[in-house]
Amino acid sequence: QVQLVESGGKWVKPGDSLRLSCAASGRAASSLAMSWFRQVPGREREFVASVSKDATATYYSRRVEGRFFISKENAKNEMTLQMNRLNVDDTAVYLCAAGDYFGSSEIRYYDYWGQGTQVTVSS
Repeated sequence: QVQLVESGGKWVKPGDSLRLSCAASGRAASSLAMSWFRQVPGREREFVASVSKDATATYYSRRVEGRFFISKENAKNEMTLQMNRLNVDDTAVYLCAAGDYFGSSEIRYYDYWGQGTQVTVSS
C-alpha cells in the first residue's frame, strides 16, 4: 500500500517563499511519477507540477512556471515543491499525487493521493 503525506503548508505573506514536501511510503518513489495539485473550495483540483519516476523530467502549469520548482529525491522517497513569489491566488490546499504516468494534468491518471496541506497567502 502506498501512502503520501504532505507537509510544510502555512500562512505566508505575498511575495514570500515556501517549500512543501511529500513523503512516500509503501513503494519506492523511484517507481512513481509524482505531481502536485491544488484545490480551492468550489473549484476543481488544479494541476501544478509533475516530476518523472527517475526525477530527470519536470512539467509545470503555465500559472506557476518560473515561480515554482518541483523536485524529487528518490533516495529519501520525498518530493518537494519550492514556491517563490507567492500571491493570494496561490492560496489553496496542496495535494500530493502519484501514479505511473508522468506529466498528466488530469486527476484520473493518478492512483494515490495525500490528504493535502493548507497554504494561505495573505497580508
